[in-house]
Amino acid sequence: MNAIPAKTILITGASTGIGRAAALALLAQGFRVFAGVRSDRAAETLRGAAPAGIVARLETLHLDVTDAAQIRSARERVEAVVGAEGLWGLFNNAGISVAGPLEHIPIERLRRQLEVNVTGQVAVTQAFLPLLRRARGRIVTTGSNSGYFATPCLAPYCISKYAMEAFSDALRRELRPWGIAVSLLEPGAVATDIWQTSTLEFQEFLRNPPSGMIESYGGLLDGISRAARHAVRRAASVDVVTRDVIHAFTSRRPKTRYRMGPGSISRKWQSYLPDRWLDAMVAKKLRWG
Repeated sequence: MNAIPAKTILITGASTGIGRAAALALLAQGFRVFAGVRSDRAAETLRGAAPAGIVARLETLHLDVTDAAQIRSARERVEAVVGAEGLWGLFNNAGISVAGPLEHIPIERLRRQLEVNVTGQVAVTQAFLPLLRRARGRIVTTGSNSGYFATPCLAPYCISKYAMEAFSDALRRELRPWGIAVSLLEPGAVATDIWQTSTLEFQEFLRNPPSGMIESYGGLLDGISRAARHAVRRAASVDVVTRDVIHAFTSRRPKTRYRMGPGSISRKWQSYLPDRWLDAMVAKKLRWG
């Protein structure tokens, strides 16, 4: 029987995009990977993408971060495999994007946004921290440049990513005595499936818009649509993210934050400009207000 690799990583949201690419990249680095997916089809697609020589180190798990039973089952399976060695890495990557003017966002959609992007990340982290402590492991979480620069019509998503900034900072400071490194990814525009998924969901939302939304915010919605199309055209390859994910899990001293992709450097100049200047710049770009 082959020996179990000493370093094992669990990834949530591995069906597509950053999670899927990270799973394949970490496998190539020699890690054993547990990939959390939402369907059998996603599991089959991921296994099919892994080269034959390394697919044996990949195991897919049905893992909805809002489902306590699935989290518990995943924890039991991972613990059964890693045993006393513990879990080297947790990559909190699952996420969704809800868009629309705050005045008209249905509260159930806002709750869903926060349940997946915030509460779900905390629930998974709580479940796997005992295993991470055994290995003196690492936690990496997918944030966004939307976690420090809020865009009109993306408030639900931005709120969730601002929350992950606090989550990562607080967690890093709480876990310092155990030497568990905590890193946050802050990508700008990256070419992943979340663009297509969120666009389709937004279009569905617009097919039956709340009363008064188009009359009040039609111009802003047009501006956001233009900006989204521009962002898609200039989006960076997902490889810029997986490169930093690998660094976070392999470097002797991982960074606390990793910024990559177009738009990811805006934090630098944001702190020097007055809020109203930034408001005016956003309004001009979106041709709104």
